[in-house]
Parts: sequence; C-alpha cells; structure tokens
Amino acid sequence: MFCCQSCGQTQQKWMGKCPACQSWNTLTEEVSSDRLKKPKRTPGPKPTRITEVVHEFVKRYSFGLAELDRVLGGGLVPGSVTLISGEPGIGKSTLLLTCAHRIAELGQTVLYVSGEESLTQIHMTAERLGALNPRLLLLAETNLESARQAIEETRPNVLILDSVQTLYSPEIGSVAGSVSQIREVTAQIVQQAKSNNMATFLVGHVTKDGQIAGPRLLEHMVDTVLYFETARSGPYRFLRAHKNRFGSTQELGVFEMRSTGLIEVSNPSAFFLAERPVGRPGSAIAAAIEGSQPILVEVQALCVQTLFGNPRRTTVGIESTRCAMIAAVLEKHAGIALSGYDLFLNVAGGAMLSETAVDLPVAVALASSLTGKAVEADLVCFGEIGLSGEIRGIHRVESRLQEAKRMGFRRAVLPQVSLEGLSVPSGFEVISVSTLSKAMEAALCLGS
Repeated sequence: MFCCQSCGQTQQKWMGKCPACQSWNTLTEEVSSDRLKKPKRTPGPKPTRITEVVHEFVKRYSFGLAELDRVLGGGLVPGSVTLISGEPGIGKSTLLLTCAHRIAELGQTVLYVSGEESLTQIHMTAERLGALNPRLLLLAETNLESARQAIEETRPNVLILDSVQTLYSPEIGSVAGSVSQIREVTAQIVQQAKSNNMATFLVGHVTKDGQIAGPRLLEHMVDTVLYFETARSGPYRFLRAHKNRFGSTQELGVFEMRSTGLIEVSNPSAFFLAERPVGRPGSAIAAAIEGSQPILVEVQALCVQTLFGNPRRTTVGIESTRCAMIAAVLEKHAGIALSGYDLFLNVAGGAMLSETAVDLPVAVALASSLTGKAVEADLVCFGEIGLSGEIRGIHRVESRLQEAKRMGFRRAVLPQVSLEGLSVPSGFEVISVSTLSKAMEAALCLGS
C-alpha cells in the first residue's frame, strides 16, 4: 500500500498528490502487516458508575523551572504522555536533559532512550549542563522491542524518548520514521506509560512548514503537545502548549539559551521592552495576557505611501486580516486615512499576539506613524475595537495595570466599561475611552 506521510491516508496505488490532504509527493510505499488476526473473545471490563469512581490525589513532578511548570499546568503528571517538538538544534534535548536531572534529584528514576546520539555524546552534553546523576539511566537504542524490555526491567518513573521518529517496531515492514512506524511506536509507548503510571516525554521532528512530522493522529494519542519555538533573533526560546489535558493551552514559557543550558526568563516584559525606542513615532505599548501571566509588548507600525494600486498590509506577530480591519475602522470613524499607504506591523521580540485587547495599541501605533506624533513613554493601552468605532471591554484589567506599574508605566488608556469595580493601583492614572476617536485624542492628542 501507499501511505501519505502527512495525514496517514492509504491508497492502493501511487499518486503524485494525496487526495485527502492535497499534499504533493508524500505517498510512499509500505508493506501492509498481516498481524490483524481475529482475537479470541475474552471477558472485558465492566462499566463503572461515575459516582463510584475513586479519585486519588495526583502529585505532580515539579522541575523547579517556573516557566516549564506553568506551561504544563503545575508540573508533570505521572502516567501522562507529552509530545515536544521544535526545529533541529533549538534545544529540545537540552531542555529534556535538564528536566531529567531535576527529576532525578527528587529521588525518581529517569530512563533516557536516544535513537540519535550515542551514550558518549549524551554524557558530554549532560556534563556541560551539570546534569550527572546516578538515577539518570541512558540507553542508545532504535529497536522498540529492546527499548520496551529495558523499560520493564528498570521501571522508571519518567521516560524520555528522543526521538519517536528514530524508533521502529520489527513487526511493521516499513522503515523507521514512516507513518505506520510512528503510529505503532506511539501507541505501544502510550499503552506502556498508562499501565505503569510512567510519565513520558516524546520528542517529535517538525516538517518544513513547522508541523509535527507524521499524521495529526499522533497529537490525538498523547496528553500534551508542546511546541518549542525560537525568537526571530537572539538566544531566546518560547515554549507553548497547543494541547494540554491537565492545564491551560494559553501559557507561554520564555527561556534563554546559554552555554550552561536553558535559563528561564522570569520577567518576559523586560525582555520584550529591552530595546524600546522612546520618543519615536510608530510605537505603542500593549498590555497582553498570555495564559495566566500579563506581559507588556511593543507594537511597531510603519506607514509608507504606496506606489502601487493595491496597498500592502504586512504583519509579523499579528493577523493581517485584523490589521486591515483596524485600518478600515480608523479611516471610517477616526478620520485617519490609511487607504493610500502601505502598512507594516511588527511585534518586537518575536511574540505572537492573538487576543483582541491589542486592537487599541495597533490603532495607536498606526496613527502615530502616520501623523508623526510619538506616544508618551509612560503610557500603555489596551482594548478591543468594534466595527462601529467603539472600544469594548476586556478581561483581567487589574493584572494588566499592576504589571504596567511594575515596569515603570504611570498611565493607561483603557475601555470605559472596564472601570466598573476596577481597583486602580496607587499613583497610577487611567484614561477611560468609549470610542476610537476619543482614544486617539487621549493617546496622541488628535482631535476627533
């Protein structure tokens, strides 16, 4: 049979284009397995009433890294399976070796199975990171059956497989890294992790477009999916949870890569505002929420008169459709004509902003770049913009104001509806606005 390496769809003959996911040159030949025999009928488990289920308190493993623990939802849950992916060389193995050392220091046994590096190479990396511990066991193996036998003999509390694409099952006729192999390896590891109450990390490769290599089914088989991303420049790394059965998927962990390993960045706002220009037009500070953590980021805008018939809308870190919508509302309800200009938007530091609270900072940055008027250095703003030019309320206003005050800001432009029951920090001035024209007047002293 021919199996698509992107979606897992099987075909009886080769095709240049997969009919399921429309990907080109992804169908590869695989040998079908004859293991699917009719099993003997055995008595199965009986259903249990939900009111009779005994719930036991689960104690999580804490790594001592606040950024990682928060992204995981408070620590690593025993028996869970976590898939972590990222570009080659981004630091996946470095992060997992650090985690393995932290768990071993708690008195737990960790088995690190590597299919890409030898024992000597892993030891050299662990020695550089200061992660040598007798409770950290190493195994260089690509055969799944041999790895499972070592797991049964050692009975580790935490298992790390680096990576799942390098392991192969002898019962499957295809090569290692194919869809059938990845699916079979993951299924057996998940079953063993659940039966032994063993927390497991799976390292996954990514494709050219940044997706996890293998079918999307792989993400459904695990409990948590973490993406390890890098900033556009510099040694900083971002850790995001795209799926988490034991916590939020909105958390963001920030790390810095150094010669001694990954160091957590406990103050992301200072990182995003480190090189903020003061007194320059086209810059506005947004108070955003990433999961449970408020952070301050700089939104940069540049308006250039277009030389073509269709003005460009280029954005980095913000959806381009939202930029086009905000520009249209500015022109319709604030009298700021942007239809004849190319608009360029950028979120400094490589952050990705998706919440609607950044609408107002985007509008302020665009208006500042067009008019040449700079925003005051101690001003922060946030709020959602409606199509009628109104400023809508947002959530967690107090935490945003507290973070702004901690970073040295003294004023904030926010929605008027958010003032109800709001506790303003002492020494902090809030300017409430209900329309976009009033927001422009408050932030840039532009008449309505």
